[in-house]
Amino acid sequence: MPHQVPRRPPRRPSGGERVFTDEAGRLWSAAPHRSGQNGPAGEAVVFACISDARERMRAIAVDPAVRLAEAADETLRAWLREAPPMGRLT
Repeated sequence: MPHQVPRRPPRRPSGGERVFTDEAGRLWSAAPHRSGQNGPAGEAVVFACISDARERMRAIAVDPAVRLAEAADETLRAWLREAPPMGRLT
């Protein structure tokens, strides 16, 4: 029987995601999100905790002129502190 090597998924660009640590040392992912299909265009950053799944996702609207890839880690920490937790819509 031939030995099959598992296929690796194709590499995709990160889409501008960033990984950083908060003041407590937890790893967070910051991903850009663009809305505007049915309303006014807007920019947001969605935060997800990588090292502690119990942390709720957070999101904050940001100035579209600020590029996530160029934002300093301290800026990401400040946005994370200001970002409200995301919840389910009921």
